[in-house]
Amino acid sequence: MARKNYLFTSESVSEGHPDKVCDRISDEIVDLVYKEARKAGMDPWKVRVACETLATTNRVVIAGEVRVPESLIKKDKTGKVMQDSFGNPLVNPSKFRSAARKAIRSIGYEQDGFHWKTAKIDVLLHGQSPDIGQGVDNSSDRQGEEGAGDQGIMFGYACRETPDLMPAPIYYSHKILELLAEARKSGEGDAAKLGPDAKSQVTVRYIDGRPAEVTQIVLSTQHLDASWDNKKVRSVVEPYIREALSTGGITISDDCNWYINPTGKFVIGGPDGDAGLTGRKIIVDTYGGAAAHGGGAFSGKDTTKVDRSAAYAARYLAKNVVAAKLAERCSIQLSYAIGVAQPLSVYVDMHGTGKVAEEVVEKAIREVMDLSPGGIRRHLDLNKPIYAKTAAYGHFGRKPGRDGSFSWEKTDLVKALKEAVGNEEAKARLAA
Repeated sequence: MARKNYLFTSESVSEGHPDKVCDRISDEIVDLVYKEARKAGMDPWKVRVACETLATTNRVVIAGEVRVPESLIKKDKTGKVMQDSFGNPLVNPSKFRSAARKAIRSIGYEQDGFHWKTAKIDVLLHGQSPDIGQGVDNSSDRQGEEGAGDQGIMFGYACRETPDLMPAPIYYSHKILELLAEARKSGEGDAAKLGPDAKSQVTVRYIDGRPAEVTQIVLSTQHLDASWDNKKVRSVVEPYIREALSTGGITISDDCNWYINPTGKFVIGGPDGDAGLTGRKIIVDTYGGAAAHGGGAFSGKDTTKVDRSAAYAARYLAKNVVAAKLAERCSIQLSYAIGVAQPLSVYVDMHGTGKVAEEVVEKAIREVMDLSPGGIRRHLDLNKPIYAKTAAYGHFGRKPGRDGSFSWEKTDLVKALKEAVGNEEAKARLAA
């Protein structure tokens, strides 16, 4: 039996956190390749990106494997495509550097130790290994559909704790930082003197299995005015924290502990204060620890990589299960093998809240959605430059955009899912 009364904590980090700077740059690279492919008439299904970013004091290193349109390939003075020793086309670094600088500028870094204009940016991207590429490309020839770009397990989760069907602690942790970023960028009062780097943490008391009140609030935020102490910082950020917590209707307990910049000053922030890497905030990106995670990061990867696309599909299915009122909570696991199209397994856990048997939902899920990598990309329309905005404040619990972003947050599968569940239950009754 699940516990009914307990405390649970989740954290978030801002877009200016060193690791998030790297996630943003990596996803800007993904978007850049999709945009250039569209301009060049390259089939977006052929795009491949696996991009990692490292950031430190006034230095950014972008590395990985790509398959890009000709506009992103280096040529000699005669117009001939330049190649490496393996025969792969050399990547022209100029547009990749430009994408990175625009990302750093958008985040807001203009400090001596990390500035969008002066940071040195190394682009070490090269062609995709044919040994990896064959898992997707060659399997399509054999199976009639592309295989998974790697093996792995992916999880999706949804629950009725918030309007976006997300766990409350991560929902509020994200909300705090989003509001502070908006205020900082709009130049709103003293909030304009906050820096881009910040972390939040919210502890929620659950009573009878439902989020009831916030008992602990932690916020560490960079500030550009070196004279500020933590009391001054609290006076600036507290109104935004209270506003963020009011968006979901949760209360702040009377004895709530507030820890605002508990170490004191926080002037040196971002990659100048701490090195950043792509893919180090995977729990922030998902459910704040309230649900399982398969271990794979999302940012910097095109959607042949099931680490990303199948995690999106699992969230989409779990959210539609909860939206269809088949359960109050739902976890879904998908597993894949490199070069194999269909998932090896589909597992559903409704945590004792289900209205139907889990095995019925497992069968229904396979009926309503093709869970091959190609099927996921088609269903959710993922071959688009929509990924930079996923890099901060979570990949889940976001509003679907008109540009096709966050399509995995739609609940447009509810009707089909209910019908499929009804069909599976009817089959089970006949078999009995």
